[in-house]
Amino acid sequence: MIYRLIRPLLFRLDPERAHDLATALLSTSAHIPGCMALLGSLLAFRHPLLATTCLNQQFMNPLGVAAGFDKRAVLIEGLAALGFGHVEVGTITPRPQPGNPRPRMFRLPEDAALINRLGFNSPGMVVVEQALQKAHSRNPHVAIGVNIGKNRDTPLERASEDYVAAFNLLAPYADYVAINISSPNTPGLRQLHERSALEELLQALSLSNRNLAQPRPLLLKISPDESNSQIEMVVAVGIAAGFAGIIATNTTTERIALRSSAAHEIGGLSGRPLAVRSKAIVQQIRTLAQGQIAIIAVGGITTGNDAYARIRAGANLVQLYTALIYRGPGVAGRIARELVECILRDGFRTLADVIGVDCI
Repeated sequence: MIYRLIRPLLFRLDPERAHDLATALLSTSAHIPGCMALLGSLLAFRHPLLATTCLNQQFMNPLGVAAGFDKRAVLIEGLAALGFGHVEVGTITPRPQPGNPRPRMFRLPEDAALINRLGFNSPGMVVVEQALQKAHSRNPHVAIGVNIGKNRDTPLERASEDYVAAFNLLAPYADYVAINISSPNTPGLRQLHERSALEELLQALSLSNRNLAQPRPLLLKISPDESNSQIEMVVAVGIAAGFAGIIATNTTTERIALRSSAAHEIGGLSGRPLAVRSKAIVQQIRTLAQGQIAIIAVGGITTGNDAYARIRAGANLVQLYTALIYRGPGVAGRIARELVECILRDGFRTLADVIGVDCI
């Protein structure tokens, strides 16, 4: 109710400016004694039915924050207090880079969507490592994913060097590492979906992972704009390289039946318009992989019914970003409550029983 009152004020601001203000408030609140506990009691919803095992670890629930919301790894404690079971930070590049010129984020309220062309704005891996050192020791109950990418000025033929550098530094603080080859805002990045480039990259990362004292689950974040045959190839290459999962999907460059005035803006579209395609890809991956890899669904998840549909389609975990903008800080609690209602309504005894039932 409070967010519905203040949202019109926030929406008068440039979207990135509003995001910076809101996240600064959440970050500051984490340092006020008792504030996180109060937030959790007011907004979060916890239920034993939502506990799940994925990537060889326990998650208190399947709900996560997608990469892009917390690029500096400074919001993990606050987002955990809001009721999220995991937070994926990044995308993080080896060297600092400012990203694309502003304005570079646009609201599409009539479509419950966003368009961004941020372009991997990142403080760089060294700054994020320092933040992760602190976050990892303070947040034992929330899983931390680290999403990595290449610098804009790194040639594609040397992309593996960037990914390996970021992986080697940041993986020790991650519960899983996501490899972002699918942002539409870094020129040429999506060419890494092509087989030879993809095999080289995944093999280099798998080798680095095996050299760790404690290897981390590796996940590949893919584009929704690839053909079904291309997705089939990506899944096969990922499994062959020993990757633990796929994140489906990143933002789309497609513009279908949008009503908002900002629909013409260049960048990646997220939110409700992505829901149908993202769910279809989740189901395709589940059918192809037959449970060999985990699937994290992201794209247009706004309600408990949305999350439930993705889990039935084969997702082990789900993530959101745009819904935080439109529904506010209580969205995780509301989705969690609605998700429990869906599970109980259909007579399932555990969350694991729901995963992939629509693919059987």
